[in-house]
Amino acid sequence: MKKWTGVAALALGSLLLSGCGGGDPSPQASGGALSGTIKFQTWNLKNDKFTPYFTELIAAFEKEHAGTKITWVDQPAEGYQDKLSADAAAGALPDVVDMGPEAAYTLAQAGVLLDLSKADPQAKSLYLDKAWEAMTFSGLGGGTYGYPWYLNTGPSFFNTALFKKCGLDPAKLPATYDDLFSQAETMAKKCSDVSMIARMPVIEMFGEAGVPLMDATGKKFTYNDPKGVELVERFRKLYAGKGLTQESLNNLQTKEVEEFKAGRLAYLSGSSYTLNDLKETAPDIYKVLGIGPRISTAAPNMYIESLVVNATGKNQPLATAFAKYVTNPANQLAFAKKASVFPSSAGSMDDEYFTKDDGDPATKTRLESAAQVKKAVVWWPPAFSGSADADTLREQIAQALLGKKTVQQALDESVKYSNDRLASHG
Repeated sequence: MKKWTGVAALALGSLLLSGCGGGDPSPQASGGALSGTIKFQTWNLKNDKFTPYFTELIAAFEKEHAGTKITWVDQPAEGYQDKLSADAAAGALPDVVDMGPEAAYTLAQAGVLLDLSKADPQAKSLYLDKAWEAMTFSGLGGGTYGYPWYLNTGPSFFNTALFKKCGLDPAKLPATYDDLFSQAETMAKKCSDVSMIARMPVIEMFGEAGVPLMDATGKKFTYNDPKGVELVERFRKLYAGKGLTQESLNNLQTKEVEEFKAGRLAYLSGSSYTLNDLKETAPDIYKVLGIGPRISTAAPNMYIESLVVNATGKNQPLATAFAKYVTNPANQLAFAKKASVFPSSAGSMDDEYFTKDDGDPATKTRLESAAQVKKAVVWWPPAFSGSADADTLREQIAQALLGKKTVQQALDESVKYSNDRLASHG
C-alpha cells in the first residue's frame, strides 16, 4: 500500500501535543537566534481533526523562538506528488514539506532538496537507523534527503469464518508464503465464491519475499531474478487453479480492503490502524478476525513519511530547526500516542506505550506492530515510481497469469521499463 499516508491521515484523530520541547537544533548552528518566516506544507491534514494539532505545534515553536513565524499550508491527497513537482519546477516549493521517499527521490534528483548528510550530518543519531536509511538514496550518491517523521506497519488479518467454511483450520493461520499459497489453493478447491488473495504482488511483497530489488548502486532494478520469478509463479499457479479472480489482476489496495470488509477475502496484509478501522466499519468481520505476524521471508515492510527541506529556500536555518522540532522525540512520541503510527526518533519505541500489554486487542496489535517496526524495512525503493513502474509491474504480471508470456518474460520487461526510465532521468 504505497500511498498509505493518505489513509493514515484519516485515522490519526485529534493530535494535541502535550509538551513540544526538546530536540530542535541550536540557533548557534546558524550563527545566532532563529528569526524570519517559512512555509510548512502537509499532505491532506488540514481539517477539524488535525488543525488543533498543527496550531498547537506551531504556536509552541514560535513561543520558544521569538521573532519566527511558521505559515502552515496543506494540500489535498489528490495529485499531491504532481503538485510537488509543479511547485518545484516553478520555484514555489515550501520551505518544509511532508512527503515520502518516492517523491523525495524525484525532487532530490532535480537538486531541489537539502542533502542532510552534508547540511546536518549529526542528525543521523536522532532517528532509527532504518528510518534514516529509508531517506538515504544510494542512487543519488548516498545523500539523505529528509528528516524521518512517522512510520507504519502492521500484522496480517484473517477472516476465520472463511477458514472454517473452506476446510481450513483457523488455529493454523498462514505464517509463511508457503503456508499462504498452500492454504489459498485449498480454499480455491473448497469455495468458489471467496478467495485468500485479491491482488497481484507489489514491489514491497517482492522485498518481503527476499527478492533483491536493486543492485548496490541503487541505479539498476533486479527483481527479475530467480526468487522474483518463483514468487510470481506461485501467483500464476493460484490463478490457474481459480484461486485468484479475473478482477484481482487489476485490483489496487483499496479494492483489496473492500473485499475483506465484504467477507469475500480471507487474508489482508494490514497496518497498525486496520484493527480499529475494521471494528468501526466492518463489525461482523471484526468478530471473526484472526491476527498473525506479517508474512515475510526477509524483514517485514514498513512505510515512512518524512519532512524535507527546500534546498533553494531563503531561511534554511529556520526550516531545518522547525523540521527537527516536529520530528524530535517528545513530539513524535506525543504524536504516536494520539495516532495509529510509530515514531522514527531514536529511543521513542522503548516507551511503555509500545511495550506494556493491558489485555486490549488494540494494544496487542500495537505492541506486535511496534516490535515489527524495530526490524522492518521500507521495501519500496525510492527510485520506483508508483505511477509508472508499479503500474507496469502489475500489467506485466497480469499478462503472465493470462498465459500471454512467461513469468520470466514479464518480469524482464517490467525491469527493463523501470531501468530505462531510471536511466533517462539520471
